[in-house]
Amino acid sequence: MFKVSKTIYFNYGHRLMGGHDKCSHLHGHSARVAIEMTASKLDRQGMVVNFYDIRETIGAWIDRHLDHTMILCKKDPLVKILRQAGEPVLTVDENPTAEMIAQWIFREARRLKLPVSKVTLWENQDSFAVYEEAPGSKR
Repeated sequence: MFKVSKTIYFNYGHRLMGGHDKCSHLHGHSARVAIEMTASKLDRQGMVVNFYDIRETIGAWIDRHLDHTMILCKKDPLVKILRQAGEPVLTVDENPTAEMIAQWIFREARRLKLPVSKVTLWENQDSFAVYEEAPGSKR
């Protein structure tokens, strides 16, 4: 099995509803995401996937949709206020946790036809979430 990984950096803000700690307040992260690709054989160029292609597909999607965006649960009362103030807000159905964002990036990479096998999202230097599908899961 061959594996490659591309690391992409982006910044985002969020807050988590239902908690009583610092994460229930608006805050931001300088995120790092490692997107691992896997293949049983190499392509005609001798690669799992070209690093440039990763950057131009899922990397471009991250730049367009997640970078410098406030990601909030659609039920968050601040959504309307921030949008009225002209802030870039992206809403999701659940709390925008690191776990949820890692899964979202994984699924988007899959939608873009990349052979993604694992996504690791660091919110900061020492805290990260991983999403990978169980072996034998449908692709």
